[in-house]
Amino acid sequence: MKRKNLAVRKKVKNKNTAPQDKKILDFYKKFESYIFKKIKRKSFAAAVSGGADSLCLAYFSKIYSSENGNKICVLIVDHGLRKGSNKEALKVQKILKKKNIKSEILRWKGEVPTKNIQKNARDLRYLLLSKYCLKKNIKYLITGHHEDDQIENFFIRLLRGSGLSGLSAMSTNVKYNNSLKIIRPFLSFKKKDLQNVTLNYFKTYIKDPSNKQKKFLRVRVREYRKTMEKEGLDTKKIIKTVANLTSANEALSFYKNKALHKYSSFISKNKCLINKKLLSDEAGEIVFKSFSEILSNISGTYYPPRSKKIISLIERLKEKHFNKSTLGGCIIEEKDNLISISKENRKVSR
Repeated sequence: MKRKNLAVRKKVKNKNTAPQDKKILDFYKKFESYIFKKIKRKSFAAAVSGGADSLCLAYFSKIYSSENGNKICVLIVDHGLRKGSNKEALKVQKILKKKNIKSEILRWKGEVPTKNIQKNARDLRYLLLSKYCLKKNIKYLITGHHEDDQIENFFIRLLRGSGLSGLSAMSTNVKYNNSLKIIRPFLSFKKKDLQNVTLNYFKTYIKDPSNKQKKFLRVRVREYRKTMEKEGLDTKKIIKTVANLTSANEALSFYKNKALHKYSSFISKNKCLINKKLLSDEAGEIVFKSFSEILSNISGTYYPPRSKKIISLIERLKEKHFNKSTLGGCIIEEKDNLISISKENRKVSR
């Protein structure tokens, strides 16, 4: 008699959890396969805004947790950035409750930003989500970013003159900070497919009113895409371009890591010393990527400062006399051919 393979995954017994529709089941199986590789049966949080993509995420997460016994926290963020956001968050919670999906609303209680609204909304969202996960000892956060988001981000960064790092693909698995990883299982899914799943299960979803406001670059990019598709620049070609750029970026990251090992030293999690020879001995893109990573790590933020601000900092550091500067929540100083980057003490409202 053959010995049974003890490594085979055993699912928690829970009848009638899987979708009955074959196409939706295929989507779920793809989601499940990816999530199990990253999370297995550990606790995780799902960020849900009420849009079709995030509600699909909540649905698939519910099935996954039922089948695998995970503890799941479905989180809704209310930034308070627009009138009626509180009612909208409660509406999303009600949609989820009808399907027996428990959720919690995280509300921003600090000062509401009035400039660069979409970026600040994103930063506040991740701040609230990461603080909740830290408090609950949750190490994984899954989001509903999809293929269309990938393409839109490419064009937004292209229009802003981003470098290779900015034009590369979003990662499906990325470290947000020392205690939290962000998982994006839908990056190969099309938005319309996620919408179909959501409408099939929830029968409704929330439409973000900002998606019709052309003052936002992301909204204008969606219009540009329609025009470019008519000219033959379809989704497959864009995804292929992004993949090629990502491959090149990964190669440069290899040399960036070697440069960081050679020229930098983390004195603590809040301070790094850099040998000024980095500026003269390495290629410009390696220098840029090195400073981008250090600034992000020291500040504890997922996104580094804008490319043009980092480039400006590097140019000033090359000058003979560099004055003390701040950037992205960091203090930058120079002494005896050593560049010091330390965390800036800031009081953040909760």
